[in-house]
Amino acid sequence: MSDHGKLRPETFRPATQLVHGGTRRSQFAELSEAMFLTQGYVYDTAEAAEARFKGTDPGFIYSRFSNPTTAMFEDRIALLEGAESARATATGMAGITAALLGQVKAGDHVVAAKALFGSCRYVVEELLPRFGVASTLVDGYDLDQWRKAMRPNTKTCFLESPTNPTLDVYDIAGVAKIAHDGGATLVVDNAFASPILQRPLELGADCVVYSATKHIDGQGRVLAGVILASEEFIQTHVHNLLRQTGPSISPFNAWIMLKGLETLPVRVAAQQASAAKIADFLAEQPGVTRVIYPGRADHPQHELAKRQMKGGGTMICFEVKDSKAGAFRLSNALSIIKISNNLGDAKSIITHPATTTHQRLAPEARAEMGITDGMLRLSAGLEDVDDLIADLGNALKAV
Repeated sequence: MSDHGKLRPETFRPATQLVHGGTRRSQFAELSEAMFLTQGYVYDTAEAAEARFKGTDPGFIYSRFSNPTTAMFEDRIALLEGAESARATATGMAGITAALLGQVKAGDHVVAAKALFGSCRYVVEELLPRFGVASTLVDGYDLDQWRKAMRPNTKTCFLESPTNPTLDVYDIAGVAKIAHDGGATLVVDNAFASPILQRPLELGADCVVYSATKHIDGQGRVLAGVILASEEFIQTHVHNLLRQTGPSISPFNAWIMLKGLETLPVRVAAQQASAAKIADFLAEQPGVTRVIYPGRADHPQHELAKRQMKGGGTMICFEVKDSKAGAFRLSNALSIIKISNNLGDAKSIITHPATTTHQRLAPEARAEMGITDGMLRLSAGLEDVDDLIADLGNALKAV
């Protein structure tokens, strides 16, 4: 309880935090959060402007790096994540790039899991080495490979769990210990699990990054990313980089994210329930050769998923007969489920990773990650699950 006898926001349960956390009201006392579409701010005096730029006055200066609407989004998601601080970015990839680049300089080294989203592989494999930062890719589930890859100049480790698209689940606590023993940090892309189902900071990660475009918006409207960590991590590695280079989120997009957070627990719960039912259905179909879903007992890391996640998630990966041709025939025969490359959306979405999200990788790299030509990634939406099952059953006839 506070001095006034009111509950503190950090004591609220997640669903309450996501409706009320971080709210700042103007002089008009609006109920819904205000959208501050402004590039700059007015100071009463030149001395006040000087104090803002020195940092002795904590007010806003310029919306490239601080804005009231953006601050509400950052404060609210930090409450949910259990993080001391957060910084919103224009996209998820802007957030991941900043979280990694902000920690390294020429001569440093990064260790990352091989199973990454295609753009993340580009940052680790191609972008960082351009600036003299070496990188090593490992099989994320093999802790011995993480240990062996560590060097004296390793500054950070990076993984996503569950992975895109193969839904591998990695031991976040185990990798965090290896990173910390080597004097490095651990950055986790938690987009597939969402902050509702997994909290990497509690498992030892130093920084969590989201493509907020996915579950957090959850309705396919706008792009956004967010970086969450301790105040020290944000101030040391992230704040000044974002301030000076400007991968800023639009206040409008930040407002959309605030609205998305209000319904995030309800949406993820419904989508996860549908995903579990769809995965069980697909596992019984003769045209399906493999189903990958962390909530099923036949997932290779099912026990680990049960320990570090609050459910199997909203994503399903499965393989069909006749390789790419079969995957294309199934996709083209769907009526309700849409072909697109987003995920965590209210609409169910199917994607053929080998020809879309991971097409820029060499065939050998895709094979190493377990991405086959017959593999499809399905994001369960908010439609009636029986309609989705009927749609998939009908489309499987084409396979």
